[in-house]
Formats: sequence, C-alpha cells, structure tokens
Amino acid sequence: MAISSEKLTFTGADGVELAARLDLPTGPPLAYALFAHCFTCTKDIFAAARIATGLAEQGIAVLRFDFTGLGHSEGEFANTNFSSNVADLVCAADYLRESRAAPKVLIGHSLGGAAVLAAAPRVPEALAVATIGAPGDPAHVRHLFQAARPEIEAKGEAEVLLAGRPFRIRKQFLEDIEKHKLAATLAGLRKALLVFHAPRDATVGIENAGEIFTAAKHPKSFVSLDDADHLLSRREDAVYVATVLAAWATRYLGRAEAPEAPRAAPGTVVVREAGEGRFAQHIAAGKHMLRADEPEDFGGNDSGPGPYDLLLAGLGACTSMTLRMYAARKQWPLDRVTVTLHHEKIHAEDCADCETKEGRIDRIERSLILEGTLDAGQRTKLLEIADKCPVHKTLESEVAIETELASDGGTM
Repeated sequence: MAISSEKLTFTGADGVELAARLDLPTGPPLAYALFAHCFTCTKDIFAAARIATGLAEQGIAVLRFDFTGLGHSEGEFANTNFSSNVADLVCAADYLRESRAAPKVLIGHSLGGAAVLAAAPRVPEALAVATIGAPGDPAHVRHLFQAARPEIEAKGEAEVLLAGRPFRIRKQFLEDIEKHKLAATLAGLRKALLVFHAPRDATVGIENAGEIFTAAKHPKSFVSLDDADHLLSRREDAVYVATVLAAWATRYLGRAEAPEAPRAAPGTVVVREAGEGRFAQHIAAGKHMLRADEPEDFGGNDSGPGPYDLLLAGLGACTSMTLRMYAARKQWPLDRVTVTLHHEKIHAEDCADCETKEGRIDRIERSLILEGTLDAGQRTKLLEIADKCPVHKTLESEVAIETELASDGGTM
C-alpha cells in the first residue's frame, strides 16, 4: 500500500516548536498512533521511520516527532528531562486530537517506551500501548552518565558522549529520572499492552521487559525479538515489529469504514474526497466512477489523474469523437484517431494570436494522428473540424460558473 508523509510542527510543553512527521495510509486511517523515539535519537532514526511506514502500510497513521532540543526541534536539550519528554508527548497527543483525531495507540522505543507508559494516563483515548526495548524504570539510563556523574554533581552539568555525539547533561536530569517509578502506572494502565524486547539486548537488558510485563495487568502480551539489536538497525526486525504491532492493535481498534463513494444522476458529475491522503477524489459521472489525485511532488498519492489531466482528457475525447462523427458522415477512410495534449502556463506576450497581452495565460497544445488512407485535403479538413468539437468551443467561450452551498453536500 502506498503511503504519504507530511512534515508538521506543533508547540511543545516549553512553548518551543517541535518538528514532526505524519505518515498516512492511502485510505482512511484505521486509527492514529503516536511514536516516541529512543533517548537522544530523532524521529528519523531508521527504526522509527521503518515502523511508522510499516504501520501506515497497514492502515494506521503515525505521528513521530523530535523531542525538545533534538533533531529539527527547537529548544535546548540540556534543559530537558524525562518529565519534559512526557509533557511533549502529551502535547503531541493534544495536537493530533485537535488537528486529526486523538491517538488510540502509543508506541515508545527504549526510553521513549518508558515515556509513553508515563504519558498513557493523560491520553484517555489511547486503547493500546506498545514498548520496544524499554527500561522498566527511567533511572535505567543513569549508567550512561556514570563516568561523568562526579563532575555533574560537582559542577551541576557535564558533557557526555552518547552514541558518538556530545550532549550536555545537567544534575536536574538525574534528579528527575530518579523520581519516576512506573510500577504504579503500569498497575493502573487500563489499556492493552504489548512488550517487544530482544533477549540479547545489550543496552536495555531483557529483565526490564519482565519488570514491565509483571507490573501490568491484562490484557498484556510479550513478543521476543530474538537476536535483534537495541536500535532495530536491521530492516527485517523493524518490519517485523510493525507487522506484529499492526495485527495486535487491530484487535482493539476495529476496522475503519471507507467513505461512501458518491452517486450522480445522469448528466451530473459529483466529486467527493476519498479520505485517502491529502487530495484523492472519487468522481461519479452518471453511473460511471472515476478518480482524481495529485502527483506525489504536489503532496498527493498519485492514485489518479490530476484535475488538468481530466480537463485535457475531456478535450481529447471530444476531439476524437467529433472527428469520428464527421468522417463517418463523409464516409472517409479514417481508421483511428490519436490525440495528444499538453497544458502549460505561458506569458501572454509570447502568444501572438491572443487578445490578452499581459500576465500569464493557459496554452493547450493538441497533436493529432489520423490513421487511414486519407488524402491531403481530407486531413486538412479534419484538422479544421477538430477546433469545432463542443469542449473546444466551451473552453474558448465565456463560461459562467455559479457556486452555492448545498444543504448536505450529498447526492445530486
């Protein structure tokens, strides 16, 4: 299934702009999910991107974002802590609720898993929570700063090398992670829980999965990731998580109903949003069903021709039909007509035959291939007749378009 992806921003807990990406299925989303990345990672780390894409392919839209001070988000990482990450997650859920729909699935990788567990009670619409290689206690990350701890205690902060990159860690961060205990939260979670963990995870030991699973009440499930590494750097591991997660979540989410396709009376055209991506449209022309969309370069899914493509198709079809009718009436040996069309905007001054001399105008180039044993005079006449097709005349005439608000926007 093709998907689309949108770059977004929303305001985080500290009032700074957080960078996000929303991965969307082509059809109506079964639900929206919120993904929290691992400690000091970003929304674009391979595991986050691959899992989000995999879920979107299964019909679940996923919002992933950079926590304050990371990736493309604003703010200072040194001023953040576990509590601020949880608050950013709640802001992300609020943003989804206001702009699309509240997230029904919360997903967290590593420390992001601990964060979604802590945030879950503050997202009442969430029905399911999944953790991937998550610690049973946020304080688990303290070992990453062990060598720098004396300096942090003495000076209030220190620069620590994490995953090959320098980060400034302040004393308030260490104090904050010590305050958070997840056992009570897990006991009162009241949401379905899925725990992913690799037995050989060298960063967050498998015993953490046991702590989370034991503290939670049913419904709960555990999935072993076998020999996967902590970051799920192998594509097959990330794909596996996305596939299992989508199948598991569907049990609690149900299925989304596709929007009803429009119906149109003879001689009427009805166009209705398909609910797939940003621009896809269902078109009913009498009893016939068509589709329209925009190319991926313009933010669409390219699942159908664009509006101007359909306009050219109408002109081309009318041209061919008009030539066929004229040739049949004259009993000329016209075997087949092929019409090729191209639309572009040009400067009016470049059109010698146009009345408009300023600004830009529309130009349609139309090329005809006439197959058959036609003589030169017949071909010249058919070229002249092409300009007399009804759609051609409509495009060159004054057209009045009247628009009104219908009572329900329904079937005409």
